[in-house]
Amino acid sequence: QVQLVESGGGLVQAGESLRLSCAASGRTSSRYFMGWFRHPPGAEREFVAGISFNAGRTYYADSVKGRFTISRDNAKNTVYLQMDGLKPEDTAVYYCAARLYNYRQDSAEYDYWGQGTQVTVSS
Repeated sequence: QVQLVESGGGLVQAGESLRLSCAASGRTSSRYFMGWFRHPPGAEREFVAGISFNAGRTYYADSVKGRFTISRDNAKNTVYLQMDGLKPEDTAVYYCAARLYNYRQDSAEYDYWGQGTQVTVSS
């Protein structure tokens, strides 16, 4: 079992930045691929970014490429999502998720989820 806790959400203006954190506990020695997803109001949950266990590979949705950066510190069991140049359309509840081994965009392929953190971007 892995427990995930997100933090760092908030209310910002367009163009500003936020850094989300996802702290993992439990069976963190396993080689988990970590993903960030978001659930905008009135829309489906969508993949945002993902990172391999050794941080050698990162993946981004086209909508955030060049603005968001995913990273991880395995010594701290923490994954980060640096979000720069935020836009109103980035408003959503952001979730981190874990799955064993490989990259997947489909949220159904992830085994563990955090409770989410709200990000609101005003225009």
